[in-house]
Amino acid sequence: MNRLRALWQNVNASLWFVPSLMVAAAIGLAFALVFLDDGMSHDWVPDYPLLFGAGSDGARGMLTAIAGSMVTVAALIFSLTLSTLAQVSSQYTSRVLRNFMADRANQLVLGFFVSIFVYCLIVLRTIRGGDEGGFIPSLAVFVGLVLALVSIGVLIFFIHHMATAIQASTIIRHATEETHKAIGRLFPEELGEEAGPQQAQDLLRQAGELRWQPVPARTTGYVQNLDEEALLALARQLAGVVRLERGIGGFVARGAALVSVARYEQAPVALPEELTKQLTDCFSLGSQRTIEQDAGFGLRQIVDIALKALSPGINDTTTAIIGIDHLGALLAQLADRRFEQNLRADQDRVRVIAVRPTFAGYVATAFDQIRGSADGNAAVYLRLLTALATIGQRTPAPERRRVLRQQADLIAEAARRTLATDYEREQVRERLEQLLPRLDD
Repeated sequence: MNRLRALWQNVNASLWFVPSLMVAAAIGLAFALVFLDDGMSHDWVPDYPLLFGAGSDGARGMLTAIAGSMVTVAALIFSLTLSTLAQVSSQYTSRVLRNFMADRANQLVLGFFVSIFVYCLIVLRTIRGGDEGGFIPSLAVFVGLVLALVSIGVLIFFIHHMATAIQASTIIRHATEETHKAIGRLFPEELGEEAGPQQAQDLLRQAGELRWQPVPARTTGYVQNLDEEALLALARQLAGVVRLERGIGGFVARGAALVSVARYEQAPVALPEELTKQLTDCFSLGSQRTIEQDAGFGLRQIVDIALKALSPGINDTTTAIIGIDHLGALLAQLADRRFEQNLRADQDRVRVIAVRPTFAGYVATAFDQIRGSADGNAAVYLRLLTALATIGQRTPAPERRRVLRQQADLIAEAARRTLATDYEREQVRERLEQLLPRLDD
């Protein structure tokens, strides 16, 4: 089931799946209208000669012109899409290409023009002149004309959509919205019974006394999905504990340990091949990270855009600031969420030792590299401090405030070291004086 879910996610985000469905629908529509025309009386056609009065040659000519223009426009759209993907990859980051490919509007537009081309070919094949039996599917030909007229509006929409989609603010906003949904979906997340702090320490000591057997990965890639319920069930079946060696978003090489297994009150024995396969089947590995179970990947996309904007070749501070604003909003959403412990128990025994993200890890992902790439940029330092203030307002937890305070201290140290003028250093100092009392409360 886990692999089927991962396969569906990949297929749904491809450029060919939706267009293929639309082509199939166009074929079905063409045959349905032709059969409907064949069974209808066409006494009404002379009453509307401007719409339905074309002869076989006229119908063929019109459908031929529509089909030729549709395949030309479809080729143009494919070309524009590929050039846009190349531009986005070079100017922002290649990690947002999946968002463009998964954009439903792009998929629908590509499918629309190819579908009209296929529709016209199917209908064109059924037209007969007088010597061939004299059949003209007037209704199907008219629908082809309507689709051609609609395609003009679709083409205008596509050009507008692409012009909007390649703007930095739009790319960052889409990544933020996707990450916002992932955070809402992933936090909180249950896996068995959550152990209390002291109980967790006791159970962890039990697990530390066990002898572990590694289960190697069968392929190379990033962990995209994880079926935690299946892992918990397998741990119960083993009467032991499963320890994850790689978490969501982690990279594993073929043959490296993906999980480790230990059994209570039993000497280590070779794991059956079927059980090893069941354990590895709980993981879905792919060539790249995805956001479905990996909220950190959404942060990573925005960070990469900000880093590219701060690079000497681009030097686009405004784009970096937009990215920092959205990172602050996402971390503010995470600030009051419960992060699960990496230890889960069942019947007073450890069953799963997971690899879990932490609030400190997310903050480091969001700000560390941006701070390091912002040498001498007072605007970026000031906006980072503003983001920390926004996040601090959402969490009363002392340990999380300490994480934010540490980031504020690092920004202050970087500002003192890299800013060129007293004026800029004073701006950062004043912002720190406003921020630190909130984090120390």
